[in-house]
Amino acid sequence: MKQIVTRNNLIFGEGMPKICIPLMGKNKEELAREIDCLKNAAFDLVEWRVDFFEEVSQIPKVLETLSFLRERLENTPILFTFRTKQEGGQAAITAQEYCALNYRVIRTGHVDLVDAELFMGNNTVLKIIETAHQYGKIAVVSNHDFQMTPPKEELLHRLELMRTLGADLPKIAVMPASPKDVLALLEATETYTTRYQSPVITMSMGKLGAVSRICGETFGSVLTFGTAQEASAPGQLPSVLLKEILTQLHQ
Repeated sequence: MKQIVTRNNLIFGEGMPKICIPLMGKNKEELAREIDCLKNAAFDLVEWRVDFFEEVSQIPKVLETLSFLRERLENTPILFTFRTKQEGGQAAITAQEYCALNYRVIRTGHVDLVDAELFMGNNTVLKIIETAHQYGKIAVVSNHDFQMTPPKEELLHRLELMRTLGADLPKIAVMPASPKDVLALLEATETYTTRYQSPVITMSMGKLGAVSRICGETFGSVLTFGTAQEASAPGQLPSVLLKEILTQLHQ
């Protein structure tokens, strides 16, 4: 039986892939302007890329700003993400700091999904997943490679490890050097979803991989990232265009 993952009105694993827009403001004022731009966007949830936030090392400031975002976004689901420098993010962080930040954020109740990077280590990921589940949140376990696309077998291995650790939504994003790399990502996605009948998030980045951001429903990826302003990763499409394409493909 095909599995689905739900949180409030979000359903991952049925229908069109959901569209997520990243918020990358370095302070509250910039985040407020980004939220204003969402009025003309098409999306199902937002991702707060807190690694862009200039006061990210001060947890009380993060929590205060998160409360502000929750109020301004009303019922819009929020994915909380600290993308580490080693995986294409803006800042480095220790495993201890990473855990502390995610624990405090999850316990506020202001986020709906939380991202835990696979290569932060099994113990760190397990602790974050456990806390997320304790508070009824969706755990995304992720891996990003901005340099290359590993072979299909390695992609599958990483997705399966995420599943074993307890991820609700395993996520992989990789950079292709050729069309064969894009195919490897899509084949790994299809194999995983066929084998486990459960949701997954995958994407091939850059212009070459842009097709992977619109064909998720065919191969099994349940979420894609679009833009209202700036992109958080190469190859992201404007959300309105993305929604139009996904709708046409779904008919």
